[in-house]
Amino acid sequence: MRTWIKTPLAILADDSVGGLVVEDGIIAECLPSGGVPAVPCDDVLDASEHVVLPGLVNTHHHFYQTLTRAYGPALDKELFDWLKTLYPVWAGLTPEYLDVATRLALAELLLSGCTTAADHHYVFPGGLEEAVDIQAGAARDMGVRVTLTRGSMNLSVDDGGLPPVTVVQDGDVILADSARVIDAFHDSAAGSMTQIALAPCSPFSVTREIMSDTAALAADRNVRLHTHLAETEDENAFCTEMFGCRPLDYLEQVGWLNDRTWLAHGIHFTPDEISRLGTAGVGIAHCPGSNMVLASGLCPAIDLERAGAPVGLGVDGSASEDASNLMQEARQALQIQRLRYGAASVSHKDVLRWATAGSARCLGRDDIGTIAVGKQADLAMFKLDEPRFSGAGDPLAALILCGAHRADRVMVGGDWRVVDGAIAGLDIYALMARHRDAARALIS
Repeated sequence: MRTWIKTPLAILADDSVGGLVVEDGIIAECLPSGGVPAVPCDDVLDASEHVVLPGLVNTHHHFYQTLTRAYGPALDKELFDWLKTLYPVWAGLTPEYLDVATRLALAELLLSGCTTAADHHYVFPGGLEEAVDIQAGAARDMGVRVTLTRGSMNLSVDDGGLPPVTVVQDGDVILADSARVIDAFHDSAAGSMTQIALAPCSPFSVTREIMSDTAALAADRNVRLHTHLAETEDENAFCTEMFGCRPLDYLEQVGWLNDRTWLAHGIHFTPDEISRLGTAGVGIAHCPGSNMVLASGLCPAIDLERAGAPVGLGVDGSASEDASNLMQEARQALQIQRLRYGAASVSHKDVLRWATAGSARCLGRDDIGTIAVGKQADLAMFKLDEPRFSGAGDPLAALILCGAHRADRVMVGGDWRVVDGAIAGLDIYALMARHRDAARALIS
């Protein structure tokens, strides 16, 4: 099957004004203006009203948190107090709740143009030991590429950490299950739909042994590492008090300062630390919406990228950002980074790069994130047919500046997953009804 996506209104790719040809899930041709496919196509899609992007890539999320959006007792709190309020609620997660939360999050992401998502699941109350299995099944059904990170917490409030005892696990259990899910689900091949990474939650929720043993396991199995780091000044103070050093120094001590690692947030780094991150090739998942809601600070994204650190975007958990919309996140990234660096230093092309190629680099993937021959046919297509776009000049800039938030079409590996703004084969209203029931039951 060969499909010609013909003469788009605009496209985020070089030498592709005439569109592109998709064959067997791969981009087979990129056509210049006036170009035609080398071989006739089975299907031709007139894209003259569409702005075409590589499928967006989300580098940091917590799917389960879609169940606790705008949770009253957690409103207007900063990170540590927010976590302490929500941990007891999340202790009530069940397999059914996690399944529906994952599907709802993936549906939101798809509708925003996202084709690949990394999820950080680190809450394992009794009965939820196979959380990664549940998420892998849901992602397979939804037709979205995922990097599922096997999170962990073993430092409870009784040990000087933040989580309650009911949501932490024993270190041996964590490491054994980490190895199990790698064997069961990790596919390192080009075009992979499911990959696994290992992700202790944060320095304030796991022991030093878990950090170092997880790094060793990741190196042995050739998978990536992920954690929250330098999100707040409270975290810096915690690490200094508990470990006698700043978070990045601690990260280096436990074997994480390398190009296998990408970090969520990465706000409170010194200039020297930024240089060290760039030299090591550590990626940063910039989560602007969450950082603003929790008043955590402004990620130095431009400095990090200039230093050599891959920078991507993440929507973070829906309990802090309260939405799973990656196009919305890109707009927020433009706005918050301009506050830090000035209007002339950050463009719409920068944030679109972070949401695509930069995010793919964070996840260690070179088969997605760009529109080029040989890459996976992951595409997000937007129409500029709403009042918010009326009178817009540059179509690519309009996506960000005018606030695009819903894709008209989304393709994953050559498969149309969103058509005319709706997810193919999904009863979205039935899913929402299930999700609402689960959310009410969880917080009751």
